[in-house]
Amino acid sequence: MIFDPPLQPARLLRRYQRFLADVEEPSGRILTVHVPNSGSMLSCLGPGWPVLLSHSANPTRKLPHTLELIHDGAGWIVVNTLRANTMAREALESGLLPGLAAGWNWRAEVRRGASRLDFRGQTEAGAVCWVEVKSVTLRLEDGWAGFPDSVSVRGLKHLDELRAIVEEGGRALLLLMVQRSGLRGFRPAAAIDPAWAAGLRRAVAAGVEVRALLVTGDAHGLNLGGLLPVELG
Repeated sequence: MIFDPPLQPARLLRRYQRFLADVEEPSGRILTVHVPNSGSMLSCLGPGWPVLLSHSANPTRKLPHTLELIHDGAGWIVVNTLRANTMAREALESGLLPGLAAGWNWRAEVRRGASRLDFRGQTEAGAVCWVEVKSVTLRLEDGWAGFPDSVSVRGLKHLDELRAIVEEGGRALLLLMVQRSGLRGFRPAAAIDPAWAAGLRRAVAAGVEVRALLVTGDAHGLNLGGLLPVELG
């Protein structure tokens, strides 16, 4: 994924009301920007940390700038959670994931029961796979990526839906887009949300597939990395 034009640099002052942040441009101008991330952004926020912003030319937008990436001193973190699904589609359509070679037809935001899952794929032969995507930015104390960064009732509901698909004879995948470099792999953040961690173990025991895929980025774009180890804890 290419950013055209490249993202603009600034530094973080504060994030507040979940979807707002104040940043300072190199010129010294203070901007209020949109933060497309409903999570706590735990381990992603530090006063003075470098950030990268996109700009919209849409005149109807109240806040033309969007917070895209934050640098923690070790590497860039993709904090715009909307980018996770974009990169997930790229991975799915390129056949990057084991067992999901190119040739699948993928539809986004498909309703299934009481939930709306991120992707539903189907082959010409009639094989079907449901995929739920999670944006992972939390750094655990032991150097692993973790999810969620706050209690996620909705996330547990998605796990239960994936498990139900498998128990009914279908195929389901939880795709964890790890949007932060320098981490050893993925573990559920059981100390933050033990119910989600237990739900993940139940889902895997039932046959739900789990993949953790690295996403890296800078001012010029985002790139897919390799698969990371997954430990259930």
